[in-house]
Amino acid sequence: MTGPVEWDKQQNQERLATLTNVQHGGNHYIKLAIQPSEYIIKNKLNFCEGNVIKYVTRHRSKDRAKDLRKAIHYCMMLLESEYNEEYDETP
Repeated sequence: MTGPVEWDKQQNQERLATLTNVQHGGNHYIKLAIQPSEYIIKNKLNFCEGNVIKYVTRHRSKDRAKDLRKAIHYCMMLLESEYNEEYDETP
């Protein structure tokens, strides 16, 4: 029985660069200098943090205000899960 396949860091980076050159379902990420998925992976962001990056990055070229509302929703989730605080609009 063999163990898991081990990849060296260079090979991982090359594979990631190849994968980020492909996009299914539109072109709102492919035209960016840095793809959100690459940024999220390299910075080890969690699910909510990654979605904030994704939705804020694409709002102008995809679902506009709807994407910003989604980003706000994930920020609210982070506020509650990371700091045990509810979102409060009062200053």
